[in-house]
Amino acid sequence: MALLPQRPRQVSAGVVTVFLCLLSVALMTVWLREGATGPLHAVRSASMLLTAPLQQAGAVAFSPLRAADAAVEDLTTSPDTVASLRAQNEDLAGLVMRLEEYRLENERLSKLLRIADAYALPGLGARIISRTSDSYNRTITIDRGTVDGLSVGMPVMSANGLVGQIEAVGLFSSVVRLVTDPRSGVAVFLQANRSEGILVGSPDGLLYLERVPQSSGVVAGDVVITSGAGGVYPKGIILGEVISVTENPADVYLDIVVKPVRQVDAYEEVLVIVGRASEVVWNPQDQGAAGVGGGSGAGAQAQEQAAGHETGQEPGQEPGQEPLEGQAG
Repeated sequence: MALLPQRPRQVSAGVVTVFLCLLSVALMTVWLREGATGPLHAVRSASMLLTAPLQQAGAVAFSPLRAADAAVEDLTTSPDTVASLRAQNEDLAGLVMRLEEYRLENERLSKLLRIADAYALPGLGARIISRTSDSYNRTITIDRGTVDGLSVGMPVMSANGLVGQIEAVGLFSSVVRLVTDPRSGVAVFLQANRSEGILVGSPDGLLYLERVPQSSGVVAGDVVITSGAGGVYPKGIILGEVISVTENPADVYLDIVVKPVRQVDAYEEVLVIVGRASEVVWNPQDQGAAGVGGGSGAGAQAQEQAAGHETGQEPGQEPGQEPLEGQAG
């Protein structure tokens, strides 16, 4: 009787699975305990070094296929999905624009706070809600009124200097007459030599410095600041810079043209000074641009004229008396 060949014994799949599981657990245990310099870590580093060129080659070879797959996916995207993505993109673009506007507004308000701290001024921030376009009536309207404690005569500042003075107050808004208005007048002196005068507005938007003697030595580039005469505007606030000086032999005064520090059209927020001018204390450490010092004292007549321009009264006019015919209101 012939013997049949014996078939090799086959290992069952269950045994192989158990063995592989035990081997995996053992390798994981060794991997966690051996540290970064162990043999298993060394084998892994070597294998990564050997397979890196193959991985790069595979990525280059399959990149056209991935691009084609993405293009096909884009072509098969539903119109609703495309519309939704476009709407999201528009929303994000609008959000970016709003955030940028908030950032710019924060910068402007920070400048107002810095100038208030520099002059130690008790101030109240306000937004400009309207502007007049008439060259002979230069005013702005702000969104603060009597409910906020504002009253007629309060000075108004910007981050760069003096803007004007409140001339009318409503419940929730106020009208500010600008220093560039032809009917405006501010008692000032020159920062360099402390010569005093009166700064008046004009229809062309420039400022004209009056009643400055020809012997005062004014030159282009001199900074003009408030003198505080009349008690309306605090002392030392910048108003502008001299751009031209003309001597008229027939006159004892110079013809001086002053350029405002900045046109009010560029402002969106202002600062209303709610304290009395006598309470203002200058702090040169906070802002050195408008240096204020003990200038030459004004004569009684010059101070009376400056006070008359700022308060709307002429020299010698009693408080509350109507201005004479032909006088500026």
